[in-house]
Amino acid sequence: MLKLKIDNEALANDFFEDARLLGIVAPLKYYQFSWSVNQWLGFNFRINNSLEIPLKKKDRKYYFPVFEYYKPGKDRLHYLYNNQYDGEFLLPEFRNLDFLWLIKDSEIGESEVSDLITRLRPIPGVQLVSELLPEKIKNKQNLIL
Repeated sequence: MLKLKIDNEALANDFFEDARLLGIVAPLKYYQFSWSVNQWLGFNFRINNSLEIPLKKKDRKYYFPVFEYYKPGKDRLHYLYNNQYDGEFLLPEFRNLDFLWLIKDSEIGESEVSDLITRLRPIPGVQLVSELLPEKIKNKQNLIL
């Protein structure tokens, strides 16, 4: 019998082909942070329970909420992931990060990403914002929606 196997590496590479990822240090609750981003930057992030990421580790289930925002007039999707839930991490290699901001758009330019980073930094509670390169992420399959 032929067994089919999912190639997670190829799947992750396809997912990140037209994506940019920011790592954010902001010791706030996920709902406080998304509210702050909406207020300060004029976004309209909403939690999407159907995108919530379940991970099973050590016979326990962990649930990582995901917020999404669709940029009107562009084919641009923004996802805001909570990187920590009950002592576990969505991306364990980036334990210092509280949130991950994924932008899906093949047309996003370097200046737009730089501008977003600059606009995020003055939000109260935000301590650090930096871009993460997909090739440096070991558990990128955890971010695939």
